[in-house]
Amino acid sequence: MEIRNDESRDLASFGYKQELDRSLGSFSSFAAGFSYISILTGVFQMFYLGYGAGGPAFVWSWPMVFLGHLMIALCFAELAAHYPLSGGVYQWSKYVGGPFVGWMTGWTYLACLVVTLAAVALAMQNSLPQIWDGFQLVGPADDPGRRALNGVILGCGLLVISTGINSVGVRLLSAINNAGVFSELVGVGILVALLAAAKRSPAAALLDTQGKGTGFGYLGAFLLAAALTPSYVMYGYDTAGSLAEETRDPRRKAPRAILQALSAAAVAGLLLLLTSILAAKALNAPELSSPDGGLALIVKDALGPRVGRILLCDVVFAIFVCALTVHTGAIRLIFAMARDGVLPFSRTFARVSETSHVPVIPALFAGAGGVCILLINVGFPKIVELVTAVAILWANIAYLLVVASLLFMRLKGWPGGDELAEGRRAFSLGRFGLPVNALALAWSVFMVFNVGWPRAEVYGEGTRFSAVLYTAILFALGGAAYAFRRAKRGAPAAAVAS
Repeated sequence: MEIRNDESRDLASFGYKQELDRSLGSFSSFAAGFSYISILTGVFQMFYLGYGAGGPAFVWSWPMVFLGHLMIALCFAELAAHYPLSGGVYQWSKYVGGPFVGWMTGWTYLACLVVTLAAVALAMQNSLPQIWDGFQLVGPADDPGRRALNGVILGCGLLVISTGINSVGVRLLSAINNAGVFSELVGVGILVALLAAAKRSPAAALLDTQGKGTGFGYLGAFLLAAALTPSYVMYGYDTAGSLAEETRDPRRKAPRAILQALSAAAVAGLLLLLTSILAAKALNAPELSSPDGGLALIVKDALGPRVGRILLCDVVFAIFVCALTVHTGAIRLIFAMARDGVLPFSRTFARVSETSHVPVIPALFAGAGGVCILLINVGFPKIVELVTAVAILWANIAYLLVVASLLFMRLKGWPGGDELAEGRRAFSLGRFGLPVNALALAWSVFMVFNVGWPRAEVYGEGTRFSAVLYTAILFALGGAAYAFRRAKRGAPAAAVAS
């Protein structure tokens, strides 16, 4: 109880009281970040897009994206040690960038999380019909329109289940999440071991640049691949920081969990990609670039239909757990912003259930938001590409706002003062802080431009500027909402507590 009292006093120093159930340990904190990344979800869902864009050599985009995000994760780990608060990137940007930057970061990332929730739900379409064709409920799978509609139906069912579990309490969520991480790690290990009987030499596959880029030669194809598969998988590691108020000793455990989640997913994902490409029957098979084939086809071809289907069941469980975790991150962000009074109906969204100790209304709101996104885009054949690319773009914009604000504060002497001493003791980049932060900012800028570039291959020929348009609308609405609340109240409620 002494630790819990200390943690409650620590939280009170930021102006908040302990309302959430502080019951998560080190593994559960790591599991939150790892489940959000979920390599079995992202790699299986997006493999065909990355492979279709860059060919076998697209695998080199994986370590490149990891190193870039590692710079961001190091900055996030330091921020998590200094500000162990629910809401993650919203709180961090609020403290280092001020109320307006905090609001815009929270607003952008909340939109990203809801869109990501819809994107993850769509991943069911890449796996369930390959386990049993009965899961193709609407029309033939080779019809893009029917396939998109079927994905929406499966996704909506998943979101309903996720909303129910996230409303029950963090203990059940943690138990499912921990089981999901264990099964995902085991599944990846089995896949890597079974696929390791390669059909070709690594050089023959990993130097094959059969890409489909439309400009800048293979560089264009490679950047397109980097914008899709690895970039979709490797974000969300900050979720461990979002659950800080439900984690014991969060100043020390949350930073470690952020870095461990990203690193573990990067290593396991790279091994899965390498062994899968080497085990493919034919590297030029068009099915590898098709949503009906992709990585799931390689697994079934290499391991046989029966074993392949069993391992695809593990993939489905990983998708389920990933959806739960993304949903959890959205709930904590809504709660954190509402607690500061910066959202409409803040009192309602900030209310914590006395029985489950979770904010139930945010759970319902986030789930409904994901369903609405799926229904709005139900007739769009490239729904997977559109939704996932927009989610990646908005995540990287939010990350950009955080690291840019942090770099500005570092140049002014951050961290400084006795009030930050405990954070420095828990995790500090020391003299490496400035160069790491500068690299993180450079990478964030590159990612925003690379993902947001209006490519017809991603956004469709007639809707290639859709991501730019959606982002402009998002920022216009966010700025207008901030100005309205500022005019109405004189100053935003999200004032920095330090």
